[in-house]
Amino acid sequence: MSGNRDDEKYSETSSGKRRISDIDEASNGEPAIDNSDLNDVENMKKISKKLENPLAGIPEDKLARMAEKFVEENGLEDRELFIRAAMVAQNPREYQSIASLTDEERDWIEKETTHKWHHPWQLYFLAIANAMAAVVQGMDETVVNGAQLFYLRIFGIQDNDLLTGLVNGAPYLCCAVFACWLTAPLNKYLGRRGTIFWSCVIAVSASIWEAFTYNWQQLFAARLVLGLGIGPKSATVPVYSAECAPANIRGALVMQWQVWTAFGIMLGNLMSVAFFNLPEDVGWRLMLGSTVVAPIIVCCQIYISPESPRWYLKRGEVKKAYNSLLLLRNHKIQAARDVFYMHCAIKAEEESRKGRNLILDFVKVPRVTRACLASTIVMFMQQFCGINVIAYYSSQIFVEAGFSEKSGILASLGAGIINWIFALPAFYTIDTFGRRNLLLVTFPLMGLCLFFVAGVYHIPETSKAHIGLIALGVYLFEVVYSPGEGPVPFTYSAEVYPLTHREVGMSLATATTWLFNFILSFTWPRLRSAFTPSGAFAYYGAWNIVGFFLVFLFLPESRQFTLEELDVVFSKPIKEFAMYQIRHIPYNFRTKILRQRLPPKKPFLPPPWLKL
Repeated sequence: MSGNRDDEKYSETSSGKRRISDIDEASNGEPAIDNSDLNDVENMKKISKKLENPLAGIPEDKLARMAEKFVEENGLEDRELFIRAAMVAQNPREYQSIASLTDEERDWIEKETTHKWHHPWQLYFLAIANAMAAVVQGMDETVVNGAQLFYLRIFGIQDNDLLTGLVNGAPYLCCAVFACWLTAPLNKYLGRRGTIFWSCVIAVSASIWEAFTYNWQQLFAARLVLGLGIGPKSATVPVYSAECAPANIRGALVMQWQVWTAFGIMLGNLMSVAFFNLPEDVGWRLMLGSTVVAPIIVCCQIYISPESPRWYLKRGEVKKAYNSLLLLRNHKIQAARDVFYMHCAIKAEEESRKGRNLILDFVKVPRVTRACLASTIVMFMQQFCGINVIAYYSSQIFVEAGFSEKSGILASLGAGIINWIFALPAFYTIDTFGRRNLLLVTFPLMGLCLFFVAGVYHIPETSKAHIGLIALGVYLFEVVYSPGEGPVPFTYSAEVYPLTHREVGMSLATATTWLFNFILSFTWPRLRSAFTPSGAFAYYGAWNIVGFFLVFLFLPESRQFTLEELDVVFSKPIKEFAMYQIRHIPYNFRTKILRQRLPPKKPFLPPPWLKL
C-alpha cells in the first residue's frame, strides 16, 4: 500500500472528508455515522435511521458472517439458528420469504401476530410483579390522604400550613433532589430486579417507621426515606417492562404502570376507610403501615422473574441475556432473533454516543433542547393541573367542605375508584386520538371542573347542594384527567428524545415531575389558607388554561412518527411551530367549533406516512 495520502480515497460527509478505509464494516459500504454534529438535521436523521434498525441494508452474506462471529465470540451454540434469527431480525415482516426457516419457526413467528397475547407464563409473572410495584407506588402516594386527618392533630401541626406541606411532600422532595438521580447507578450495578427489590425493601422499612412515629420530625424523616424507594422504582419498572416485552405488546405492558398506580391510589384510599373506626392513635398508624404488604409481595416475586436481557447485554453477558429471553419467548428462534438485534442496537447506540457530552447537548443541540422543552411542559402540567391536590388532600378538602371525617374518606375512595376506572380507556385513546389532541381537549375540561368546584364554595355550606356539587366537580375532574394528562406525559417523554439521549432525558423528566409534585403538595395548605379553598381551586383551574396554550404553541404530535421523522419535527424552530398554530386559529375555530367544511390546510410537516 502506498504511503502517499494522495493515493487514498475519500468520501464526503457533513463534517468534511473521511477515508473509505475507515468505513464501518457493518454499515454496508456507507461512511460511518459522524455524531460530532447533531445540529445537522441530515446527520441526525442518519443516526436515527441507524438506531431504528442497525441491520437494515446489510447484504445476506455479511449478515451471516456477523451472526457467526456473534455465536463464536459469546460461546453460544447452534450457529445456523442464529444465522436464521439474524435474517428475521433484519426484516421481521418478511420472514415468510426466508427459505431456511423451519415450519415450526415460521409458525411461532406468525403467532406473534395472530395470537399476540400467547406468551410464556414467566412473561406474565413479570408483568404481575411490575403491576404490584405500581400498586406500591400508588399506595405510598395516597395513604397519607386519610391518615393526615389524625396525625396532624395528634402532632399539633394542623394549623401550621408549612409543616403540613413539608411532611406530606417529603417523599417527593427526596425524589426530585436525590433519589431519581440514583436510578442510573443503581440500575448499572444492581440490575433492574435489584433496583426494584431494594426500592421495595426501603418502602417496607419506611412504612414500618411511619407507623411508629411519635412526632412530626420523625414522620418527616420516615417519609424522606420513603422517597428513596419511590424515585428509582418509578423510573425502573417501566424500563424493565419495555426491555422484556415482545415488540407487539410492549406498549400495552408499559402502560400497565399508569393503570396499576391508579389502582394503588384507590387501594390507599380503601385502607383509610378500612381503619377509620379504630382508636384515633391506632387507625392512622395502620393506614400508613398498610403499605408494607405490597412491597413484600414484590420482593418475593422479583427474583423469580428473569432479569432484563438488555441489561445483561450492556454488561457483555450475552449468554445470560439469551437464557433470559428463552424464558420470555415461546421459541428459540424468537429468543435468538431478539438477543442478536438487541446486541446490534446497543452497539449502534454506543457508537452514536462516542465523543459526546449528553448533558451539554440539552443546551447546545436544538433538536434535543426542543424535545426537552416539550417533555418538561407535559411533566410540569401533570402536577400543576392539580391532580395531586386531590390525591393527597381530598379527604381534608371534603371535611372542610362540610363532610364528616368518615364521609370525607369515603368520598376520597370514590375519587380513587374513578381515577382507576377511567385510566383503563387510555389503552385505546392514547394511540387513537394522539397525545397532542388528548391534551388540547382535556386541559380546558379539567380547568372547567376546577372552576366549577371553586364556584360551588360560594354556595352556603348549609345547603345540601354545597358538598354534593364539590364531590361532583372533583369526580368529573378525575374522569377527564385519567385518560389524558395521566398517561400522556411518560409516553410522550419516552418518544420525543433521540435514542442517544433517551435515558438522560427520562431521568430529567422523572425528576421534573417529582419536583413539581413536591411543590404542589408543599404549597397547597398555605395556598388554601391564603386564597381560601375557592381561590386555590381557581388557581389550578387557571393553570389548566395555561397548559392548553403551552401544548397548543409548543407541543408537536409524536404519535406514529419514527425516530427519523421526529428528528425533522424537532428540527423546526419553536417559533415557526407556534406561529403556524397562531395563523390557523381562525381555520381551527371555523372547522372544529363552527363545523364548517373548508379545504384542508397545508400541514406544518408532511404526515408521518409520507417520506420526509
